[in-house]
Amino acid sequence: MDGDGKHEFHYNKKNCILSLCPGASSTGATPSEEMNGTGNLMDFLDEPFPDVGTYEDFHTIDWLREKSRDTDRHRKITTKSKESYWELIKSLLDAWSGWVVMLLIGMLTGTLAGVIDLAVDWMTDLKEGVCLSAFYYSHEQCCWTSNETTFDDRDKCPQWQKWAELMTGHSEGAGAYVLNYFLYVLWALLFSFLAVSLVRVFAPYACGSGIPEIKTILSGFIIRGYLGKWTLLIKTVTLVLAVSSGLSLGKEGPLVHVACCCGNLFCSLFSKYSKNEGKRREVLSAAAAAGVSVAFGAPIGGVLFSLEEVSYYFPLKTLWRSFFAALVAAFTLRAINPFGNSRLVLFYVEYHTPWYMAELVPFILLGVFGGLWGALFIRGNIAWCRRRKTTLLGKYPVLEVIVITGITAVLAFPNPYTRRSTSELISELFNDCGALESSQLCDYVNNPNMSRPVDDIPDRPAGPGVYSALWQLALALIFKIVITIFTFGMKIPSGLFIPSMAVGAIAGRIVGIAVEQMAYHHHDWIIFKNWCRPGADCVTPGLYAMVGAAACLGGVTRMTVSLVVIMFELTGGLEYIVPLMAAAVTSKWVADAFGKEGIYESHIQLNGYPYLDVRDEFTHRTLATDVMRPRRSEPPLAVLTQDSTTVEDVETLIKDTDYNGFPVVVSRESERLIGFVQRRELTVAIKTARQKQDGVVSSSVVYFTEDNPQVAEACDPQPLKLRRILNLSPFTVTDHTPMETVVDIFRKLGLRQCLVTRSGRLLGIITKKDVLRHMAQMMNQDPESIMFN
Repeated sequence: MDGDGKHEFHYNKKNCILSLCPGASSTGATPSEEMNGTGNLMDFLDEPFPDVGTYEDFHTIDWLREKSRDTDRHRKITTKSKESYWELIKSLLDAWSGWVVMLLIGMLTGTLAGVIDLAVDWMTDLKEGVCLSAFYYSHEQCCWTSNETTFDDRDKCPQWQKWAELMTGHSEGAGAYVLNYFLYVLWALLFSFLAVSLVRVFAPYACGSGIPEIKTILSGFIIRGYLGKWTLLIKTVTLVLAVSSGLSLGKEGPLVHVACCCGNLFCSLFSKYSKNEGKRREVLSAAAAAGVSVAFGAPIGGVLFSLEEVSYYFPLKTLWRSFFAALVAAFTLRAINPFGNSRLVLFYVEYHTPWYMAELVPFILLGVFGGLWGALFIRGNIAWCRRRKTTLLGKYPVLEVIVITGITAVLAFPNPYTRRSTSELISELFNDCGALESSQLCDYVNNPNMSRPVDDIPDRPAGPGVYSALWQLALALIFKIVITIFTFGMKIPSGLFIPSMAVGAIAGRIVGIAVEQMAYHHHDWIIFKNWCRPGADCVTPGLYAMVGAAACLGGVTRMTVSLVVIMFELTGGLEYIVPLMAAAVTSKWVADAFGKEGIYESHIQLNGYPYLDVRDEFTHRTLATDVMRPRRSEPPLAVLTQDSTTVEDVETLIKDTDYNGFPVVVSRESERLIGFVQRRELTVAIKTARQKQDGVVSSSVVYFTEDNPQVAEACDPQPLKLRRILNLSPFTVTDHTPMETVVDIFRKLGLRQCLVTRSGRLLGIITKKDVLRHMAQMMNQDPESIMFN
């Protein structure tokens, strides 16, 4: 028995007679089996063994390998399906498993979205009062059932009481106002404290929007636990708390993260997806579409959002399944009917006036504003997040959330447009002023002598309510612009879609009212003369709010096609696609003038995730030899030889290095490339061999050749053949390949690494991290900001 406690088992080559060294044990294999490598000693790896093919945390998957594995699996299933009816049924079940997963994802995502919407409505209203008839009713639900509600006071009913009225019996006066103010702030602080505490204690990955990490995961990166069950549970609960606290954030972005957690959960039920990281990402792409579908009530927009903004690999099959998942999610949300209006969205509007060509000028100006706001927000938010990372502020995330919540609540309560939830604010800004509207924004001076149909209110001079609302909206705009910069990125779930839309909707409504009043008072100007007559309804301020919302959201995220589709699905304004397109394109152009990255790409860079954006252009004239490692000052490349490396050599190499894999060459002298072996598979293979195969010791020779190794002498240690785990077709480029081509190859094929050769001789290796470092260096950025492998 050797020092490793392993039995040595050998045969005598000359006589082909089985012989045992002292302390050896027999395995029952025949000598001929041992010689030919057909016994269970040398080729045990011909059978699958556990953990091979999986990846470690914070590593990148090999897309080509995953695709090849799935092709082999599918070919095997197809072959077996011809053998029996049972195998045919299994193949059909395998084919339909994808659609079953999509169905489950859509149903669970729609259900969670409906529950979140209902809970947010109730808890947001809880800050101001409570329903006496049923405490779990929101303000609107409480007054639905009241028989004493009048049209003029539709928001007032005896069943709903504010906290001051409930506690003191007085609903008016300074004392009641101060008490309501105090309790509003107190509830906000309580909700945000619970949210940040749950995130900190139970699921640190539940914070933020989640979209930057989802983009990185879909590009092939592994972040264990980010889509786990605890993250799903805590994100759902804390998302309700965070939105209800009144902070300047939305639930729409985090719903994408929630949907992807649902997708990951159901992937674990099917080995087709749980054992193949590439297939899993196809499911997650469809789940992201379902998330946007329920967030905005926009199924088609969700599919386009997944295609344009989130997904890295999006084959046609995934497009169909994304459409199905988004459809099921929308159906489920519609069945729950969280808004009580039999619609999927809160912002549905119906405008009665067409838009005119002259209005493209203010629409484009709103696009310019959206682009400027997007650039300002990204720079300000990234600067604040970077400061959070590098100062003491980052060590006290709970205190930061409490302080920001306190400031938000104190400043928001006096202004009715910031006190209410952001979704309700956007809904009011989008609405047209019809005869049934009681909003302050619709306080126009009516002319009793003017005859008009009920649903067609002509332009009128603004009344005192409108001017008062304009001042409040202007203050709300400044408040939202500033506070959103400091809110996004805190250690609570925080979406950016709704705050960005609110900023644009406020600015758009102000511009819309200004254009409307200008058209009314100066209808004889040449720009208004052709399309604006006295007594005619020619300007719709709500449309300007919608265009402004699209412009600001586009400026922050740099979405274009999916943004326009989401906006017209969100509002039902199909006639207004051209204004939305004009604003979206303008905002993107203006924002791109200050920086190409949207907010999600900026956060990916800030966190150092290894993400190769397909939209980035690499135009520098460098070669593969300029980027490959090792460099001249570095030690030579760590390699394995095909038939002269021992188990001890391999274990020492694994222990002394942290590389993801090792090239295999014929010999160290020739350096002629044979293949590439992954670090994890090498580790698992040797560990399994030591446990299951007698005779494998530290001095055993590791072979990667196709021919079976011969043992030189009796009592020599048993060799270990690892041909099965060797990748015989690693991707290679020559040392003179332009880096522009190398970057394109990494993007389109999703490579982990690429070997550099010259005339078949191995020169070096380029990893995804090396490519990202080189690109950062070429753009005068810190190349060490790429933190992970």
